[in-house]
Amino acid sequence: MKIISYDDKYKNQVIDLILHIQNVEYSVGLSIEDQPDLIDIVKSYFTDGGSFWVAIDNGRVIGTLGLQKRENQVGILKKFFVCKEYRGKEFSVSIKLYDELLKYAKMKKIKSIILDTPAVANRSHSFYKKIGFKEITKEQLPIKYDFPDRNSLLFILRLS
Repeated sequence: MKIISYDDKYKNQVIDLILHIQNVEYSVGLSIEDQPDLIDIVKSYFTDGGSFWVAIDNGRVIGTLGLQKRENQVGILKKFFVCKEYRGKEFSVSIKLYDELLKYAKMKKIKSIILDTPAVANRSHSFYKKIGFKEITKEQLPIKYDFPDRNSLLFILRLS
């Protein structure tokens, strides 16, 4: 298993993995049209100084993680997904993806990272809290941004 920077050759696998987890595992009900960042990952993540990583095992995308860079040294963590059979400590896919994001965020002098996650994704909430994120309200967001699932919880991680 390796973590690499996104390449468009993985686009269909990335979309399939994300939509499957969102809609089959968690019944969130999001379409590709609800998530324009997936239609053009390069433009949505790399153009403004962010990045997007994929975890690959034998040519198969098993995990994804994106970081959008915004004003005021704020990053938005997005599309953090790991294939069901690769979750857990024995594989550490989530931690390896997250480590790449942290290294990049520090290099880009990002001071805080925010994220939204569906309220039904309890396992994700535990993971975010374990790695230092704090739950916040929409009014506490340091910037304005839209997220497709209105039943989301919001979190922030302060890096400095």
